[in-house]
Amino acid sequence: MDIRPQKGPQEAFLQSSADIAIYGGAAGAGKTWAELLEPLRHVVNNPQFTAVFFRRTMVQIKNPGGLWDASTKLYPLTGANPTRHVSEWQWPHGGKVKMAHLEHDTTVYDWQGTEVPLILFDELTHFSQMQFFYMMSRNRSMCGVKPYIRATCNPDADSWVAQFISWWIDQETGYPIPERSGKLRYFIRINDVMLWGDSREELYEKYGDRNLSIDDPQQIRPKSVTFIPGKLTDNPSLMKADPGYLANLKAQNAVEQARLLGGNWKIRPTAGAYFKRSWITIVDVVPSNLQIVRYWDLASTEKNETNDPDWTVGVKLGRSDAGVYYVLDVQRERIGPLGVENLLLNIAGQDGANVTIGIPQDPGQAGKSQSSAFIRRLAGFNLRAFIEARKGDKLTRFGPFSAQCEGGNVRVLRALWNDAFFTTLEGFPQGSHDDDVDACSGAFRMLTEVNTGLLDYYKGLSETVKQEPARVNGNLSAFMTALN
Repeated sequence: MDIRPQKGPQEAFLQSSADIAIYGGAAGAGKTWAELLEPLRHVVNNPQFTAVFFRRTMVQIKNPGGLWDASTKLYPLTGANPTRHVSEWQWPHGGKVKMAHLEHDTTVYDWQGTEVPLILFDELTHFSQMQFFYMMSRNRSMCGVKPYIRATCNPDADSWVAQFISWWIDQETGYPIPERSGKLRYFIRINDVMLWGDSREELYEKYGDRNLSIDDPQQIRPKSVTFIPGKLTDNPSLMKADPGYLANLKAQNAVEQARLLGGNWKIRPTAGAYFKRSWITIVDVVPSNLQIVRYWDLASTEKNETNDPDWTVGVKLGRSDAGVYYVLDVQRERIGPLGVENLLLNIAGQDGANVTIGIPQDPGQAGKSQSSAFIRRLAGFNLRAFIEARKGDKLTRFGPFSAQCEGGNVRVLRALWNDAFFTTLEGFPQGSHDDDVDACSGAFRMLTEVNTGLLDYYKGLSETVKQEPARVNGNLSAFMTALN
């Protein structure tokens, strides 16, 4: 039987020599079938070869029409025998293919000590960056096949994958650059920082150990990466078998059409209504005499495949003597209640006692109890609780900080978190999460509230100027010093 990929992106994906090849873009491009075909080049006749497919949950693997169902239409044709309860295929004279989940970040540690020559991620954007790079450490081989990774995905502007493949994507339009499809690039990762080059030699030259040869096992080992976009029109088999699928995609709203039909990696419901990254100046150094606060927008639910919880976000904001605002750090986590407490304590220790900490307090006794617990836990630090306004006031609360951004009065310290921070703010108010927005609003409120309070305090002084001019003039002098 002749089993082969369709010409076009599917064939290019299977022919790629990259260490990491990602087949992504629009829905219906035949991505899952391309992945299922990949192990067949080795698994039929190599008894030492193993490939593992990962999805975020086992439910996704076993759902009707899911990865397991699709494999039952292909692998028996090549002589494979299934073991359904462990989601595994075995070939009579060859290796095996296993399907597994990585539901939580910690699930990766179940794979400690394993050796997987071929790792395949189905819907890569569903996995965290930590999961992907940890599993790279399991991608090794003693079976005669060079270890490699294959992945598929649909566009997700907020995923780490969008940044990982940004070279292949037009950053203005969000659509793939046709002439870069399938082209190789190379990277090394040092202290969580991605360093890219157009060749291995370029990276050896810039970052390698000049005392070692290129072949020395201790030398850096750049990985090659490619991205291959695909669309429904690249899958004539599906269009013939299900001619109504195109109509289904065209029935989506404009944003989903751009993503699922066009393969757009930058599209969001609306962006820039209250924030544009072009308003911001990114800096590498900040003044030393800043008044600094950190405000936390709190959440307490861990991320899993079936939910989309809010983030716990802590924005560290400074104000200079000249009245310029500096975003110094942003912490973002999806963790449970105990993890949130530990996070606040750890970051407070890093920030130091001179940084005032702010947290929201829900109205009512429960909110008071929670804020009191945080204050006790962070004894020794300057922590204040602020009564949280109604949810509908988010736009109003964000308005003052937004105005400072639009006016060019906000600087952001260059860091790895910049893009995720900008992306979330640009998506407001239509984005699914506004935790960074609320944290910015709270931090800005903390820095301006003192000055507002002083202004209110001195509003009545004009009535007593004639009676006590010396005291009033002294207070006005202190007032002006504080405002500046």
